[in-house]
Amino acid sequence: MEYIKQSADVLIDKKRLRWACRRGMLELDVLFLPFVEEAYDELSDEQKAVFRRLITCDDPDLFGWFMGHQVCEDAELDAMVKLMLSRVKV
Repeated sequence: MEYIKQSADVLIDKKRLRWACRRGMLELDVLFLPFVEEAYDELSDEQKAVFRRLITCDDPDLFGWFMGHQVCEDAELDAMVKLMLSRVKV
């Protein structure tokens, strides 16, 4: 029974993540949504926390980091951006 509850919690979390990954820019949507579907489950708990922090950032900042126009000053977020770019083929 505990396994079923844990599975339900993961599904709820993934649904919330998918919703939070819907951005105002198509360029970000094509990075975030596939990453959640294809790679998020493989992340460590620490990496998942960094990812959840990343999706709270403003779209203009995210766009600059992912397109290489700006460098993210936060080392953890920068590492997640690089990981996402290496995993998602656009």
